[in-house]
Amino acid sequence: MSTLIKPDLQHPLTDPGLLTDFLRRGARPPEEWGVGAETEKLVIETTTGEAASWSRVGKLLEVLAAEGDWHRVHDNGHLIALLGEYSSVTLEPGGQIELSGRFCPDIHCCEGDFIAHINNIVRVAAPLGLTFLGLGVQPFTPLEKIDWLPKARYGIMGPYMAKTGDMGQRMMKQSAGLQVNLDFKDEEDALFKLRLGQALAPLLYALFANSPLLDGRPSGFLSTRGEIWRRTDPDRCGLIPSLFEPGADLQTYTEYALDVPMYFIVRDGSYIDLTGERFSFRRFLAEGFSGETATLGDWDLHLSTLFPEARLRPQVEVRSADSLPQHLTLSVTALLKGLFYHRDAGEAVLNLMWGGDLERLQQSYRDSWRLGLKTRHGRRSLHDIAREALAAAREGLRQQQCLNHRGCDETCYLDDLEPLVASGETLADQLLARWSGDRTRDLALLKEHCAFHL
Repeated sequence: MSTLIKPDLQHPLTDPGLLTDFLRRGARPPEEWGVGAETEKLVIETTTGEAASWSRVGKLLEVLAAEGDWHRVHDNGHLIALLGEYSSVTLEPGGQIELSGRFCPDIHCCEGDFIAHINNIVRVAAPLGLTFLGLGVQPFTPLEKIDWLPKARYGIMGPYMAKTGDMGQRMMKQSAGLQVNLDFKDEEDALFKLRLGQALAPLLYALFANSPLLDGRPSGFLSTRGEIWRRTDPDRCGLIPSLFEPGADLQTYTEYALDVPMYFIVRDGSYIDLTGERFSFRRFLAEGFSGETATLGDWDLHLSTLFPEARLRPQVEVRSADSLPQHLTLSVTALLKGLFYHRDAGEAVLNLMWGGDLERLQQSYRDSWRLGLKTRHGRRSLHDIAREALAAAREGLRQQQCLNHRGCDETCYLDDLEPLVASGETLADQLLARWSGDRTRDLALLKEHCAFHL
């Protein structure tokens, strides 16, 4: 969710057509396509399992900053992010830590960044008494006992989310997910990939469900994170039905974004709160606000505050997977790269998930958080579809022929996913089967299940 303001976009926005042109600007020829992985992790106290306090997470970031060649980003005098030449380490609202890895030509490159990042943070965290979990929701600590990251934008977003749904602040402070960024070659390709990302949402929630706990007990969901997002803000979360309509194009996405209420704009490094009333970007474009007129930088910032299952920033970002254990983290990237960068594979799976029935897709979407791979999608289960999707992704990656120094292609990143798909049991199912209700035993189980390690 972390976003940096781009100074080169701070020119007055005189032509509304520039909004969609900004999205089109993200297009790249296939030979220049890359892939980016954003991995969020929960930070807990090693001995208690409670969410780490802001002071301890802040200390972790200070130690990392002292050891590397980073540009430090401060907010209200607090260190909240580290920027490297190609990647960044940022803190989320409840102290979750995120790696935004470099935009790489292949997943082998992503793996190098990811391993280096994990080795760094685990080594630094151990003496501080901190542990990282690849889990979608904080397992023990209730919302009110988790510190807010002292970041100005969260002082606006937090109160606003308390008005738009009953779990928006849980999303901010208790959840962690994985996002994958992918390229498109032209407008038609962008729409295909946005539709594919939306249609895959039930399958991704089911396949990567890894958040069955909330406030120290089973929540009744396999992906509690999915339910949390449902109850966050209907204006900016979920699926975008208009993208499935005949004739949809990038202007369709612009129209959707124009009508979402704004959180804020930034002027001279300070946030200006726009949440006093329902104030859409369409209205801002027409009327301005307190003497300020819209810029492309405001549009870019606004796009970063939209949280549908697949969005444009202006690359396609797919957002449905829970945070996962270390060995499975890059399987999300591999599955999506196999489907998104091989058109036949992507179309085959899109046809499995989207048959023109929006209500069926919406129902599977809602069911996936509770039922996982047992969810019915028409006459089939998501377990059946997952097997076909995994096979299609493997073939897509084979065809892409991206080899590492050992001559292995990217299908190796799907290998650890095979047993899960074969069994039909999600990570959440496996965790719940061993959950005892005894805090000491369950903390040990969580560490075994998903703690990051050297």
